[in-house]
Amino acid sequence: MKTIMLFCFFIGSFFQAQTHRYIYELQLKMDSTENEHQKFYMILDVNKNETKFYGRNLLIADSLNKKFGNLDNKHVDMTGQVIKRKNGSSENENFSNIKFGYYSYKTTDIINWKIENETKKYNDYSLQKATADFGGRHWIAWFNKDIPFNEGPYKFRGLPGLIFEIQDDKNNFIYKLVKNQNFSENFATDDFLESNFGNKAVVINEKQKRKLLLDFYNDPFSFERTNFKNNPNLNINIGGKQISSIEELNAQVKNLQNIIRKYNNPVEADKAINYN
Repeated sequence: MKTIMLFCFFIGSFFQAQTHRYIYELQLKMDSTENEHQKFYMILDVNKNETKFYGRNLLIADSLNKKFGNLDNKHVDMTGQVIKRKNGSSENENFSNIKFGYYSYKTTDIINWKIENETKKYNDYSLQKATADFGGRHWIAWFNKDIPFNEGPYKFRGLPGLIFEIQDDKNNFIYKLVKNQNFSENFATDDFLESNFGNKAVVINEKQKRKLLLDFYNDPFSFERTNFKNNPNLNINIGGKQISSIEELNAQVKNLQNIIRKYNNPVEADKAINYN
């Protein structure tokens, strides 16, 4: 079992911290029909007034930009799990890259947990089991009552203690807590969460988000198509391949549509778009 690098609880530093950071290893299947998982490291920041969840790669890119004084390092989240919420609230603000835009939209995500009697040890920590149905999946969580936050990865919150582990019963998504940090000041995420490396989030709703995704699916190279119509002799590089005609562009559209359909396995399965 992997050793958790957690909880050297010096009471003073814990309660004086402005940001409590918990790092989770996330294993997910981009394609639900395959056995292979991809691994990501995700960050849960519990601040005084709000909680945020995002990929560590976003933080790394932002740190490099601040170190070298530029915005050359950018990162697009591939998990679909960048959110923030007020502490104690089930209303989440979701952030998403769609084509060249960056958007935010709000959802209300109430999870009705069933706390089980079953417990287990994880290293030296006592965890208790809880289950819930959320997002079209059945979830099994293990939480620790000694950590005074009713938070967890993504939108999973509301248990009487911090969630250490959670996964769905089909093993599409597996979260495991691996590390924690405390910061004396509120950790700012303005440059990579509320905005995406220079692109401020445009506020939309869920219906508009679905339309943007469907529009992108139906014609992902609309900009390139317009350029071809204006200049038939144009050559365009798409993914390292030179495209010199509408016919070749249409073939690339079909290829990308196949990829989008194949990797259509969001954490909230009941919100998956039926691209067919």
